[in-house]
Amino acid sequence: MNNIIDRIKLNFTESIQIKINSADSLLNIIAEAGEEIVQALLEGHKILSCGNGGSACEALHFSSEMLNRFKQERPGLPAIALTADMATVTAIGNDYHFSDIYAKQVRALGQPNDLLLAISTSGNSINIINAIKAAHDKNMRVIALTGHDGGKIVDHLHEKDIEIRVPAYDTARIQETHLLVVHCICDIIDFRLFGHGEVVV
Repeated sequence: MNNIIDRIKLNFTESIQIKINSADSLLNIIAEAGEEIVQALLEGHKILSCGNGGSACEALHFSSEMLNRFKQERPGLPAIALTADMATVTAIGNDYHFSDIYAKQVRALGQPNDLLLAISTSGNSINIINAIKAAHDKNMRVIALTGHDGGKIVDHLHEKDIEIRVPAYDTARIQETHLLVVHCICDIIDFRLFGHGEVVV
């Protein structure tokens, strides 16, 4: 496996296989999560998102697709990536603790029946767990994107929360599949709210 081309091909092959495995196990739960977000938006609520590292980028990616557009022209939809405000994130991390960077924002910005999209490949990130606790305190439901065995997040989810757990252990493969899940959810939102993708005969 010293050949660079072989290494690249292996990355493609592994990524494709994890997506196939995820399609076998996650289609219904992704649909459920998409419908949950659609209902929240129809009722005038917003979506908060958060993650760390690559998952922070996924949270930003989701909010940008919501606020701007996904594939076709439509009105912007209310979403806030809690990873986006660098001044707030660093202020909370400096004045309090890194584990509070999202929970404090959820307590300030979250309203009852808003949703929290919490993304963690390991499921063990303490700042994500604290954000989930804060969301529950605000009477918000949670959609968690995880991998591995779900990690400690699983112990903090309520019955009405939704976990989308990618069946993989490699962080890169989980993140790649999380992005696909985010795009699937965006597609559901556009289809349900605006009819994008309807077949015209």
